[in-house]
Amino acid sequence: MIWNEAKECMSRDEMRALQSARLVKTVDRVYHNVEYYRKKMQALGIEPGDIKGVEDLHKLPFTTKDDLRDTYPFGLFAVPQSQIVRVHASSGTTGKATVVGYTRKDISIWSECVARAFSQAGLNRDDIIQVAYGYGLFTGGLGAHYGAENLGATVVPMSTGNTKKLTTMMKDFGVTAIACTPSYLLHIAETLEADGDLDKIKLKAAICGAEPWTEQMRIQIEEKLHINAHDIYGLSEIMGPGVACDCQYHKGLHVYEDHFLPEIIDPKTFEPLGEDETGELVFTTITKEGIPLIRYRTKDLTSINYGKCECGRTLARISRFKGRSDDMLIIRGVNVFPSQVEAALLELGETAPYYMIIVDRVNNLDTLEIQVEVGEEYFSDKISELEGLANRIGHAIQQAIGLSAKIKLVEPKTIERSMSKAVRVIDKRKLV
Repeated sequence: MIWNEAKECMSRDEMRALQSARLVKTVDRVYHNVEYYRKKMQALGIEPGDIKGVEDLHKLPFTTKDDLRDTYPFGLFAVPQSQIVRVHASSGTTGKATVVGYTRKDISIWSECVARAFSQAGLNRDDIIQVAYGYGLFTGGLGAHYGAENLGATVVPMSTGNTKKLTTMMKDFGVTAIACTPSYLLHIAETLEADGDLDKIKLKAAICGAEPWTEQMRIQIEEKLHINAHDIYGLSEIMGPGVACDCQYHKGLHVYEDHFLPEIIDPKTFEPLGEDETGELVFTTITKEGIPLIRYRTKDLTSINYGKCECGRTLARISRFKGRSDDMLIIRGVNVFPSQVEAALLELGETAPYYMIIVDRVNNLDTLEIQVEVGEEYFSDKISELEGLANRIGHAIQQAIGLSAKIKLVEPKTIERSMSKAVRVIDKRKLV
C-alpha cells in the first residue's frame, strides 16, 4: 500500500518542522541558481538567511504565470539542462506556453504522489487503470501513467480521441479504474448506456481532474456508473496531477504538503487568510529540483482545513474549488462562476449535465444566455412542457447566481463533448 503513515499522519508541529527545513533549502537554492528569483528577492531586500521557516513565508515574493512566460522557455530552471530529463508545457493559448522541467528525482516524487492519490481512491496493484487524459506536453496522461505504474497496477494508456475503442477496451480488459476529466467520463457513460453496456464493465473507481466539477456532478457520475469518483488536483507549474486528492469521505482534497506548501490569500489584498476562509490557493514547492516555485498563485479559489480527517490523515485539506479568480464572470456587476450554474442544473435534476454560458453586450447592457441540453422526448411528444422546464431552470439559476438569464433548451448532442477540459463559457464581450 502506497499510503505512508509517516508522511500523511504527522502532527502539525512535525509537518511544520519538515516544511520549514525544506523551505529554507529551497529558498537558498533558487536565490543562488535562478537569477530571476534572486533579482526579485534583492528588490525586496531579502536574502536567504532571512527565511528561517514557514513563519517567514509571507516575506517572499509571489510567482505568477506571467513570470514563467517572461522567462520562457527555461529561465526559471534551477539545475543545468543536462539534469532535466523531461519537459512539459501548457498550450499557450493565452500567450507564450509555460514550460516546466523535471529531474529524475522530480519524476520519482511525482510518481509517488500520484500513486498516493490512487491509493486514497482504494486502488492497488491488482487494479487495471485506464488513463484517458491526453498524453504529450499536457501533464495529465504521463502523470497518471507513471503514478499507476508506481502503484504496481496494470496501465491501459488509452489517451483520448476514440471513445468507442475506449469503451470496448474497458469491457474486454476488465478495467477497474479510469483517470480522465469528469466531463469526458460523463460522455463515456453516455456511450456505454447507448450501447447497452453499463452492466458489462468492471469499473469501480474514477480519478477525475483537470477541470473544476461540482459535488453534484460527482454524485451523478457515481450513480450512473455505480462507482466511487475521486477528485484529483494538480497543475503543471507545480508538478501535474497528484498535488492533492480526496479520500473515501470526500470532505476535502488532501494536499501532499510534505512536497507542496499551501496557503490561502485574499486575491485582491494578497494578505494571508485563516483556516476555512475562501481565497486564492498559493503553493510553494519544497522538494522540486528542476523548477522550484515560490508562492505560485494558482488563481483557484478554495479554503483550507487542518483538522484530522476521518480516514486518519492529518494532511491539510482544500475544499472543492469554487472557481478561478480569472474565470469569474462579472455580469451586470454580479460575480458569476460557471460552477454555480452547473450546481443549479444538477440539483434540479431534469436535464443532461451539458450546458453553455453565452455572455454578450447589447446596447451597453450585458446579456446572459444559457443553453441546456434536454432529453429527445421534449422535442417529440413533450413540446408543450418545454416552456415549463425552461422556467424552472431559469428560476433555479436565478436563485443560484442572483441574475436572470435567457434559457435556451437544445436537443441531445447539440453541445460539443470534450475529451479534455470542457469549455463552458463563450464571452462575446471579449471578441469585440
